[in-house]
Amino acid sequence: MDMNVNRNYKDSVFSLLFSEPKILRELYSAIEGIDIPPDAIVNINTLSEALFMKKINDLSFTIDNRIVVLIEHQSSISRNIPLRILMYIARVYEKIIEKKDIYHRKLIKIPTPEFIVLYNGKEECIEYQEMRLSSSFEDITGLKLKDSEEFPLELVVQVFNINQGQNKKIMERSKYLDNYSYFVNKFYEYRQYLSLEESAKAVVRYCIENNILREFLETHGSEVTNMLYHDITIEEIAEIRAKEAYEDGCEEGQEKERKYVISLLDQDLSKEEIKQRLMR
Repeated sequence: MDMNVNRNYKDSVFSLLFSEPKILRELYSAIEGIDIPPDAIVNINTLSEALFMKKINDLSFTIDNRIVVLIEHQSSISRNIPLRILMYIARVYEKIIEKKDIYHRKLIKIPTPEFIVLYNGKEECIEYQEMRLSSSFEDITGLKLKDSEEFPLELVVQVFNINQGQNKKIMERSKYLDNYSYFVNKFYEYRQYLSLEESAKAVVRYCIENNILREFLETHGSEVTNMLYHDITIEEIAEIRAKEAYEDGCEEGQEKERKYVISLLDQDLSKEEIKQRLMR
C-alpha cells in the first residue's frame, strides 16, 4: 500500500533512488547479508510526515513478513532517534492494520519491525552502533522485568556509517548504495569550492559521465539537482552568506576560477592535491 505524500514535504535523493523495489531489495539484502529472492514482494508504505525534517528521507516498507523503517541521516547523530521512530512506527501500524481488527479476540499477527539508519554526515562516526529506546528512560530502577534483563518497552535502531570507506562488505553487496555513497561524497567535495547550485549541477554531470548512477540520474537529473539545491542546513546558509559577502567585492575572475575548480574535481584528485593546485 503506497501512502500519499504531503506536498509540504519533498522527497530526498535517497528516497527517490531507493523507492524503486528492485533497488530497495538489493539494499536490504546487502544490509542483512542474505539474498532475498527477486520475486519477494516489497510494499512501500512511507508516511506522508517527514521523520526528521521537511523532506522525505525515510522509507517504510514490508518484505518477507517484516516491516522496515529505513532512514538516511546526514546531520549529527541524534540520541533521540529511537524515540522518534517509536512514534513513527505506531503510525505506520495504524496505516496497515484495520482499527476494528484490534478489538477482536483472535490474536492479530503483525509484521516484525526492524529499524535501520544509514548515516552519511560529515562528523566522525563508527561503522556500526545500536541505539536503544531504554536509554531515554528517566529512571530505570525497577523497570526491568522480573528475572530478566529486558525492559517492558524497548526499541533497537541499527546505525550504519555509509560514508566512503565504511562498511565495505555492505557496499560490495549493493552497487547502488556504494554509488550513492560516492555521489554524496563527491557532492560534499564540490561544496568546498562551489556554490550549492553549482555543486548540484556539477555532481550530477560528473556522475553521469563516469557511469555512477547513470540511468537514475539521466532519468531524474533535474529533480536530483533541485533536491540537492534545496537540501541545505542552517549552518550552511550562514556559511554561504559569509562566502557570498566576501565574493561580492571580488567578482572579477570568479567565472574562470569556478571552471578551473570544476576541471580539477572532475579529475577525481584528492582534496590535498586540489588544495595544492589552487594555492599555486
